[in-house]
Amino acid sequence: MRYSKDHKQETRERIIRTAARRFREDGVEAVGVAALMADAGLTHGGFYAHFPSKEALVAAACAEGFGESQTRLRRIVEGRPPGEKLATLAEAYLSPAHRDHPGQGCVAAAIGPEIARHPTETRAEFTRGLHGLLELAAAALEADGGDPAAATEAVAAMVGALTLARAAADEALSNRFLAGGVEAVRRLVPHRAERPPR
Repeated sequence: MRYSKDHKQETRERIIRTAARRFREDGVEAVGVAALMADAGLTHGGFYAHFPSKEALVAAACAEGFGESQTRLRRIVEGRPPGEKLATLAEAYLSPAHRDHPGQGCVAAAIGPEIARHPTETRAEFTRGLHGLLELAAAALEADGGDPAAATEAVAAMVGALTLARAAADEALSNRFLAGGVEAVRRLVPHRAERPPR
């Protein structure tokens, strides 16, 4: 049976979406092609009609995952007034919900250490996603009256804090990492003049 080009594209996108979620939840190495295809409701044999290798899918899944999480974060930040944008970004990124549901969250904190060991092509796709996250933080900083160049510090603080919060088996310590990350990011925005006490 021959399928239309639209059907083939829809199937490819379903595989990528499934991979983006599973890789973030379980790690790239822990998820085999057969399990991934079964998750997508497809047969293992059909994989190579869409991708030359698992590595090609990893790169596509990085792009998909970064796109999903950054779209969500952008919507949250856009609704906030200047002066609150970066703090809102940090609070959303370093929330218990994001910590507890990596399959729907940022690729950087979920699989960054694994991607460091992958080929250059995959790391280049991952790097494009990092640039998108940096642009989001820079725009929030600029809107808040801060220095957009501090976006690197903001992203490093957020990704590092989330990674540690997920790794900690002690919930109180995990929560402290989340809170500490938010505070570190807040310090990157100049303090507004406080009203004198009455």
